[in-house]
Amino acid sequence: MAGADNRRGTGKRKDTYVYADGNVVRRVQPEQADERGSKDQTKKSQKTSRTTKKNRERALQMNFGYVLFLTAAAVVTVFMCVNYLRLQAESTKLRQEVTSLEVSLDEAKLENDADYNRIMANVDMEHVKDVAMNKLGMGYAKKGQIVTYSGIDSDYVRQYTDVPEE
Repeated sequence: MAGADNRRGTGKRKDTYVYADGNVVRRVQPEQADERGSKDQTKKSQKTSRTTKKNRERALQMNFGYVLFLTAAAVVTVFMCVNYLRLQAESTKLRQEVTSLEVSLDEAKLENDADYNRIMANVDMEHVKDVAMNKLGMGYAKKGQIVTYSGIDSDYVRQYTDVPEE
């Protein structure tokens, strides 16, 4: 208990003890401390009561301009809240509409793919080749008939002039 040897009791109130660590303890004379405390307490209570009175008077004085400002602020706030709720409802409605359109698009794509596969399954490519070569006189391209173009970024070519014959 070496630490307890350095502590000295500076004051005692009922069941509370106040200690100060160290070897030098200032002694406060109780009557001076009480007088200082009571004077400060009285001044603070007087200041507080004056300030409180002023604040109460100001709170009771609501002039026409202040009431008009508060009314305008409340109206603007209510308008903004109503507008926000309207926009929120519209946004929800549009999201639901987009979802339903996406579902119908997916259904249409599935239907188109099914129709395309059904059509392609019914087409006989050998019959198409036979008709093209024998009845229409078509044939495979020869080396001199193929013309290549370079430097075009799009998927198709527009023909502005006739293709030169070699």
